[in-house]
Amino acid sequence: MSSAPEIPDELRAMLNAVRGVGRPRLVGGGVRDWLLGLTPTDFDVEVGGVDFETLRRALAAFGATDVVGRSFGVIKVRGAVSGADYDFSLPRRESKTGAGHRGFAVAPDPSLSDADAAARRDFTINAIAYDPFSGALIDPHNGQADLQARVLRHTSEAFSEDPLRVLRAFQFAARFDLTLAPETATLSRSIASTFTELPLERIWGEWEKWATKAVRPSRGLTVLEETGWLAHFPEIAALRGTLQEPAWHPEGDVFDHTQFCLDALVRLPDWSASDCKATLMLAVLAHDFGKPKTTVRAEKAGAMRWLSPGHAAAGGPLVDNFLRRIGAPLKFDAPVRTLVENHHAHDRHSAPLSDSAVRRLARRLHPASINDLATIMRADANGRPPLASPETHARIDALVLHARTLQLAHLAPRPIVLGRHLLELGRKPSPDFKRVLDAAFEAQLDGAFADEAGGLTWLRAFLS
Repeated sequence: MSSAPEIPDELRAMLNAVRGVGRPRLVGGGVRDWLLGLTPTDFDVEVGGVDFETLRRALAAFGATDVVGRSFGVIKVRGAVSGADYDFSLPRRESKTGAGHRGFAVAPDPSLSDADAAARRDFTINAIAYDPFSGALIDPHNGQADLQARVLRHTSEAFSEDPLRVLRAFQFAARFDLTLAPETATLSRSIASTFTELPLERIWGEWEKWATKAVRPSRGLTVLEETGWLAHFPEIAALRGTLQEPAWHPEGDVFDHTQFCLDALVRLPDWSASDCKATLMLAVLAHDFGKPKTTVRAEKAGAMRWLSPGHAAAGGPLVDNFLRRIGAPLKFDAPVRTLVENHHAHDRHSAPLSDSAVRRLARRLHPASINDLATIMRADANGRPPLASPETHARIDALVLHARTLQLAHLAPRPIVLGRHLLELGRKPSPDFKRVLDAAFEAQLDGAFADEAGGLTWLRAFLS
């Protein structure tokens, strides 16, 4: 943590102007991130001791202000230099008036003290304010102590009025490597039935933060389990108690394995550099969804073992169900499902794949890629502590190298022979075009040709 947060010059000028009419405080996630040694990206300012119109006039000199809601007492100001949005708000009281995340009556109250204003926030680590002029931290709920102890604790009993806060606990624990305070877990269990009040877009908002920002994603699953909210995600809940063969999985059941895999994923350079983090995280989370339905006790290699034949394929439909349950956009369906269904495409019992097999694998994976699949496989291989498997990583590396030689590590093969080629050979459009083009693509995947000239030669021979 630096001695003081670095406040942009344009925001500092706004704070100086507001200081003349009220009592500005930096609040919320920006203060939390600074105390954690992170660079704040969001600056929210709460201004006490001033009415809404006076605050708006003080900010008007800095450009257009967006009055988000006079009833909420929030004004957005866009910085003229950076283009960043800064939220200025009045302290406010909230009272529960109905079900769900939005069932609140909000009343700005400029006379609220710092302690009373902080009491409406969800967690103590988010209830710390910073005076940008004196440099004082205002921490009436001991949030600094909880940050140091890496504990996520609710600020007040009002926590139970908003069910979204449990999912916020889920993603905060994963993003900042926190454990949930026992009393917060108990309070969350008491409101587990209110999950159904949440709109899907808000559910997805918290899952997306977990899937893209987690530093220890397993912490999030632990929060869901401790609060009883895991029951709302039965595809994950079914992993707990699904046994695995200790010789191959000494780490525990499938739930334990999935947690280790998720934490292994975020340590991989390929994930850190990826522009599809959410896809990869969701695929690792779901990679063994098929095991609860397929796990049996059966003989293998002369011994009785826990086996899960066909679990990769069985997981596909469960992926679709899960993604709808958390409100994920449809764009995730195809890549997550195909990564799950193919995560054993090059397992330890397989011979090296042929050129044709690599082409077909790249085709099956689209819109995901072999490089994405390799990231999933590496996380899976690393999620079995203390078992290490250099042989598995060698096979994964060989698959990626093979795909690169075919220029298919990041791409799926595209058909070389197209409808226009049939037209150029004098064929008239007909339903038979599809049969011919499908046959041409299959021949291409088998290596019968690799360029347009070869494709035309094959096509003429096929048509004759």
